[in-house]
Amino acid sequence: MTHLVLLSGWGVDAGIWRPLADFWPSGVTVTAPDWPGYGARAPLAAPDSLAELAEAMAVDLPAEAVWVGWSLGGLLAAALLDRLPAPHGLVQLGMGERFCHPEGIPAAELAAFRRAFARDPMATHRHFLRWQLAGEPDSRGAHGRLLDLVGGAPDAATLAAGLDQLAELDVARALADAPCPVRRLAGRHDPLLPPAAIADADRVLDHAGHCPMLSRPAALAEALAGLATALLGEQAAPVEEPLP
Repeated sequence: MTHLVLLSGWGVDAGIWRPLADFWPSGVTVTAPDWPGYGARAPLAAPDSLAELAEAMAVDLPAEAVWVGWSLGGLLAAALLDRLPAPHGLVQLGMGERFCHPEGIPAAELAAFRRAFARDPMATHRHFLRWQLAGEPDSRGAHGRLLDLVGGAPDAATLAAGLDQLAELDVARALADAPCPVRRLAGRHDPLLPPAAIADADRVLDHAGHCPMLSRPAALAEALAGLATALLGEQAAPVEEPLP
C-alpha cells in the first residue's frame, strides 16, 4: 500500500487536490491535510516558526508515507525533513531549492508583491490565484474550478508568514542532506519556475503549468503514484555490502 500526503501551497487550502480523487490507482491511499491557518485549521501562534509547524504537522506527516509538497508546500516539506521522522520519500511539485530565481520569479518581483499584500492582503491574494494559472491551457476555466474547490481566504498572518518563507527559505542543504529520496515534478509551462528547473525535473507534465491538479488531474495522479512507487522501491532495495 502506498500512502501519499498532499501538501498545498501559498494561499490555497487542501481542497485544490480534490480533482485527483477519481484517478488514483488501486493500492494508493491519499491524505491532504491543511497547513495551520488554512481551511478550518487554527493558525499557529507564531506562523513563521518551523518548530511550531513541525509540532503541529507531526501527526499529518507520518514517516510511513511519501510527502508531496506543491509550491510553498514543497519548500516547507523540505524544511521539515530534519524536524520530523523521515518519510519514504519527498516529491516537490512546482518547486525547487528556493522560490526566487532571476529566470523565474525575481526577488524584486516578490518584494513588490509583498508590498502590495501589506497594503491590501485580500485583493493581492485574489490576484495571485489568477496569476499562478497563466501556464494552464484554459486559465480562465482553471480559475473558476479553483474558486469552486477552495474555501475562503486563509489567515492573513499565515499568508504574510508564507510570503516571508517564499522570500527567505533556501532548502538546498536540506535536500542535499535529505534522509530520504527526493524527486521533482513540474508542469511544462509553469510560469513560476525557471526553464532550467523544468528541464531538470524528474518528470514533466505536458500541457500544464503551475497547477496541473486543475488542468491535468489524471496525468498528475498517475505521475505522483508512479514516482511514489519508484521511491518505495528504492527504500525496499537491499543495500549491498562492500567486498572485504
